[in-house]
Amino acid sequence: MTMTDLWRLAWRGLTRRRVRTLLTALGITVAVASMVIFLSLGEGIRKVFTQQLGGIGPDIQVSLTPLSQGLAMHPNMPAKAVQDISALSEELGIQSVTPVIMAVRGGLDVTQSVVLYGLPAAQGIQAVFPGTTVIQGRALQPADEGQGVAVAGAKAAQNLHLKLGSTLNLNRRNRVKVEGILAPESGLVDNFIFLPLGTLQRSEAAEGRVSLVAVKLDDPRQARAVATALAKKLDLEAATQSDFLSFLDRALKISDAVRFGISLIALIVGGLAVANTVMMGVYERIREFGTLRAIGARPAFVRALVLTESLLLSLVGGVGGLLLGLLGIWVVNVYTQRLAGIDAAALTPRLTLLALGISLLLGLLSGLLPARAASRLNITDALGRV
Repeated sequence: MTMTDLWRLAWRGLTRRRVRTLLTALGITVAVASMVIFLSLGEGIRKVFTQQLGGIGPDIQVSLTPLSQGLAMHPNMPAKAVQDISALSEELGIQSVTPVIMAVRGGLDVTQSVVLYGLPAAQGIQAVFPGTTVIQGRALQPADEGQGVAVAGAKAAQNLHLKLGSTLNLNRRNRVKVEGILAPESGLVDNFIFLPLGTLQRSEAAEGRVSLVAVKLDDPRQARAVATALAKKLDLEAATQSDFLSFLDRALKISDAVRFGISLIALIVGGLAVANTVMMGVYERIREFGTLRAIGARPAFVRALVLTESLLLSLVGGVGGLLLGLLGIWVVNVYTQRLAGIDAAALTPRLTLLALGISLLLGLLSGLLPARAASRLNITDALGRV
């Protein structure tokens, strides 16, 4: 008997109890879809940062806080560090040194959350983000330093309903007027609101302090060597873009493990449902298996037939899970595009293979016990079964 005949017999065995088979397949579909959607979030965020970080941001980020403790937001670095780094410009091939202060404003509604990004008005936004362009109004100008003005990213302006001339309250005592809106450029920068350094320092009560120093190099390929030299000479933390991506990848792997652990509960339940369905099929078809044995079928054939049914059921559920997962990913991306202008979820080839591989492994493990029971049936007892 060929493999085609074996799969045909397995399919007939499953379709005898169509409702039960359908419900079991739906259980696996939901379990696999939940895993795909959860893990696609990590894949999507990893893809966004890999694609977008290379074209934006500083070559080196200098701060007091190592990446292992998270992104540098709190303004805890003395502004004197800017002078110390600038003094090494000629020696290390540094093109520009930009002090930065960052703060997050948000609430229960995530669409109202933005990142406030303060930098010297004389240097302008392009000192750190060279790809940005103003679509309405104007950019920061040297005369804006310390003044209540701001330039909003496209998505931040949309979410906060900001227009040219709108007033943005930083706190009870400080407010700024929107003088410009940036063209949609990057899902990251689009959610920033840029202010003069002194303005945000005053708002955060952080005069004389910064969150980090953004360093641009004449030759970005020397970022690792320059970062090492800065860290050694100034006793500061210096991280390159590749360092940030490595840190992000490690954080996402931990997050992936947690999400996979949550999905594993649903997968185990789905596996038990497959085992139950196949085992019930075995008990309902004892005489059929006895007849097969009586006409010469070996125990290995019966075992292979039951395992094939289990694998086929899991494969159908796995493919259905991928399709349902694609729908869920689309819904997630519609939401995150409206919220931040990025696709936060992605179905990558390795995630597709992982989902199908786990589905087949689930089917194999779930079918082992029923297959063993079917292959060890006594022919006489099986034929005498009513």
